[in-house]
Amino acid sequence: MNRYNQSRVTSGKERLLHVLYCVAAIALLTLFCPRDTTEKLHYRIGEPWDAEALIARDSFDVYKNDAVLRKERDSLSKFYEPYYELQVNVAEEQLAAFKQELDSVAPYFALSHETRLSIIRQMQIAYDNGILPDSSKQCLASQNVKNVHVYLNNESQTVSTLALLSERAVYEDLMDQPGEARSALQHIKLNRYIQPNLIYDSPKSINQRREIDALLTKFHGRVLVGEKIVDKGQIVTPIIYDKLTSYEQHQLERSKTTGELWSRFGGQALYITLVVVSMFIFFRQFRKDYTHSFRHATLIWLLCVFFCVLTYIIIARQWASPYIVPYCMLPIFLRIFMDSRTAFISHLSVILLCAIAVNEPFEFICTETLAGLTAIYALRDLQQRSELFFAAVLVILTGSLTHLCLDLTMMNFFNTKGVMVDDYIAIACGGGLLLLSYLLLFPIEKIFKFTSTVTLVELSNINNPILRQLSEDAPGTFQHSMQVANLAAGVANKLGANAQLVRTAALYHDIGKLKNPVFFTENQSGSNPHNNLAFEDSAQVIIQHVKNGLEMASKYDLPQSIKNFIASHHGRSKTKFFYISYLNQNPGKKVNEEIFTYPGPNPGTLEEAILMMADAVEAASRSLGEYTEESISSLVDKIIDSQMQEGYFNRCPITFQNIDDCKQGFKEKLRSIYHTRISYPELKKDTPKTPPVAPA
Repeated sequence: MNRYNQSRVTSGKERLLHVLYCVAAIALLTLFCPRDTTEKLHYRIGEPWDAEALIARDSFDVYKNDAVLRKERDSLSKFYEPYYELQVNVAEEQLAAFKQELDSVAPYFALSHETRLSIIRQMQIAYDNGILPDSSKQCLASQNVKNVHVYLNNESQTVSTLALLSERAVYEDLMDQPGEARSALQHIKLNRYIQPNLIYDSPKSINQRREIDALLTKFHGRVLVGEKIVDKGQIVTPIIYDKLTSYEQHQLERSKTTGELWSRFGGQALYITLVVVSMFIFFRQFRKDYTHSFRHATLIWLLCVFFCVLTYIIIARQWASPYIVPYCMLPIFLRIFMDSRTAFISHLSVILLCAIAVNEPFEFICTETLAGLTAIYALRDLQQRSELFFAAVLVILTGSLTHLCLDLTMMNFFNTKGVMVDDYIAIACGGGLLLLSYLLLFPIEKIFKFTSTVTLVELSNINNPILRQLSEDAPGTFQHSMQVANLAAGVANKLGANAQLVRTAALYHDIGKLKNPVFFTENQSGSNPHNNLAFEDSAQVIIQHVKNGLEMASKYDLPQSIKNFIASHHGRSKTKFFYISYLNQNPGKKVNEEIFTYPGPNPGTLEEAILMMADAVEAASRSLGEYTEESISSLVDKIIDSQMQEGYFNRCPITFQNIDDCKQGFKEKLRSIYHTRISYPELKKDTPKTPPVAPA
């Protein structure tokens, strides 16, 4: 398969992946989009209704409020009489055992016959009346139950709860005996023979409770379809308040019906599909390079889906206002790693997708759209932490002012002040969360292989270990890299390219020379080691600095974008000095040109092309005999025209106008670097010295 067909297959796979991302996004967003949300009404008793007149779209019952229901339920509770079963066998068993135990200890405690009979009769009466468990007695008292139904077999009678004794009460009554009788009861451990014989009958009690509750009506009226619930400006009375709460409950229940759910589901799915497909079409028409890039497409769709799903969850769970979500984090990331148009379209698409779930979509769209534009304008390049702080402040101010203007326009700011304050607090919190963008830049760069301006600024610090080693072990190469950085950055600024990327890459483009610094002329101070090598070997040593540079870049974990500059700053050019010298020494002999050719590839971006030009121009400028305007201009034209003829710029998006601008920029820079200095005159020996003039 040739390279062209292979590239078409790769491009087709990436487009297919982009389509799969769209389908997955539609499925996930439709799945998470909340479907049981209803319009939230803002009202309070005693305040005027600030919205338009509310008309009932369906008939519904008006529920009583909780206070009224509680009062009526308490009044009916006096009719509640739970059921308890009297278990005779418990009394018979315990009394028989108690009599036997008491008779056995009577001689030792000198209990009289009358005393024994009195104690047994007292326990018999307690069992006949019924003994309740301690927990049941406390429960009946807490519920203020006055009577209970006690039944045996099929006979039932109503008994006052005051006549029923608990286990503890029976024990205390029996222990209230004088002298030896009390000691005898303590000896036989009386509590073993006091067991509850009234057992709670749950099924019968629940049925009786249901009959009582059935007497309670939860409604005190009905609103008919088309009836006006409340008029604009009307004071919300307790009756109107109950109608409004009942209306909201009816709407919530109506939204959970099968027909309503399917209708809402279909509308949401269609709306989400329209927005996602529109976003996909934008990338296909205006940002094809992103659709063909796995990491770009993955980051865009991942961020968009994440913020939408997060919003849906917050709204469905009613955790907080949706304004607390830092939506502007998305355009900040996309602006830093891609471009402003992509950032804006993606941000707008997310806001439109989230608006379907919020209660006030118009205000939400206006507020977050302007906040996103502010973030894009304020943070073109993130080079310092203070820039992100000021961007967050501007986003908060823009969002708050936009929301305030809409509130004042709709005349609902003062009437719903308490609710609106929550939105402003959420906007401030969402803006504050933008500061987390600085912390998230590093993991995003590492995962998706992007390079931010912050990283480039950090790498351009000459105190970094690799640059410090370059300045110490290869000072000539270090000075060459500094000069190339200045030349390339100046031209990049003129062409509107990424100047910081070019400057940082120029500092690292020759780090491979650290392996053998003396083999490069800028680091030589005496003998030339190439004098003892064959031309082929010398060429391989020079070419090897590209491979060595890539190895060092991997060792020091430099970004892929910097590695691309190291690989392409010579492109597929030849080491012309050794190549021409070999041809002159071996005329007519067939030569293997790959031995003298750099591995490449040729530059693939405008920034890589600028660095290639700057590197060649700066190196050649050192060999000029004199630095005049004509010699500098001729040198720049010759080098860049030669690179164009060799086809080194065929892979990169550079125009003839760009190349002319590059030439002009290099000429201006070199003239300012190698300008002619003024010669200072020498003082003649016979010239009398002028006495110093005392200051006035």
